[in-house]
Amino acid sequence: MNAISFYPIFLKCAKVTIDSRTIEKNDVFFAFSGATFNAAQLAENAIDKGALAVIVEQKEFENENKNIFYVPSTLKFLQDLAKHHRNQLEIPMIGLTGSNGKTTTKEIIHAVLSQKYKVQYTFGNLNNHIGVPLTLLSIKPEHEIAVIEMGANHQKEIELLCDIAQPNLGYITNFGKAHLEGFGGFEGVIKGKSELYDYLKNNSQTILVNENDLIQVEKTEGYQPKITFGTDASDYQFEEFSKDNSVGVSYQGNQALSKLTGNYNFTNLCAAASIGFYFDLNFNQIKNAIENYLPTNMRSQVVEKNGKTFVLDTYNANPSSMVESLKNFSNFSGSKTIVIGDMLELGKESEKEHQAIINLANSLHFDEIITVGNEFKKVNHLSKSYQNSKELSDYLKSNKIESKNILLKASRGIALEQILEFID
Repeated sequence: MNAISFYPIFLKCAKVTIDSRTIEKNDVFFAFSGATFNAAQLAENAIDKGALAVIVEQKEFENENKNIFYVPSTLKFLQDLAKHHRNQLEIPMIGLTGSNGKTTTKEIIHAVLSQKYKVQYTFGNLNNHIGVPLTLLSIKPEHEIAVIEMGANHQKEIELLCDIAQPNLGYITNFGKAHLEGFGGFEGVIKGKSELYDYLKNNSQTILVNENDLIQVEKTEGYQPKITFGTDASDYQFEEFSKDNSVGVSYQGNQALSKLTGNYNFTNLCAAASIGFYFDLNFNQIKNAIENYLPTNMRSQVVEKNGKTFVLDTYNANPSSMVESLKNFSNFSGSKTIVIGDMLELGKESEKEHQAIINLANSLHFDEIITVGNEFKKVNHLSKSYQNSKELSDYLKSNKIESKNILLKASRGIALEQILEFID
């Protein structure tokens, strides 16, 4: 069985899934095998539940009479099928990567374009070598544009995802200190993320450039076609404004105020608005999308609870995003406590980067600084420090945080949002 011969079966399916718990009638189930579990054992059960077909990589589970097909690698077959499906699509494909803000930017782009088009986009954080193919395979005939988020933590990963998704337009949100261990330092981050530029240039596709980002400008100098925003000479010029801790964009005298906090989100709004203009939306449509977009994914999410204002930003953290979050939060009115958790995947740079964050936090004079995780515990000698979120939760059961404003910021692995229920 190969992707091309299987494609007619795929076209009849309701959806593609790798989770046996979500199988419904006419789904295609890819039975991935892990270190401790062989999903191919569920092949017969999946068919009994109504699956249209099952893909396995163990020959003994094959049963073509029941549409259980053997392939040498379920991952490779998934990627090949997604690439073949992509080759049949004639809709614009927007590729998006970057160290910080890519998921929020993707969400806002989707909100903007949905004012005029039927848009399919990366759901949640399905942005890796499995998630991107799944997103592509979810594109149906009714969709008119797709927005594909691409994540990476090492070299050549964006190159692979571009080969599968084949974007017509691409944007790198920024280059920051994320996944330093996998990329081999900051220069490795720039090289790895720029693989999107390499694909777009090699295939004469359009690049969106923030001209206030010197690395983006340098990497795309002299290239066409591209869309630009930022400076007076850019295609689109926006001005930032804020109100009640929310950030907004002003364009030719017209304003749109988002529900996002943080001036770092201004660039994300600009990128989404620029893409909206590129695809022939007017400012009123863009304004409607920006003002009605409500973050619910633990990224720059503002939550009001018991008279306190929480900034919930616990899905991702690296030195670049942590610096911006702390600086932004320091501008909030009223008393302020920060609860910050470890930044993961920093390798040999970890102690230095965590110390730099502690130094910054101390210089911003927050009312209280609380850290969670072993990396911060090594360098936090002046403030409260806990090994994990459970330890902090136990403390909070009998000790209140008195501040009016509370920032929660950490890498996903710290699960810092768990402490919310223990803060009165």
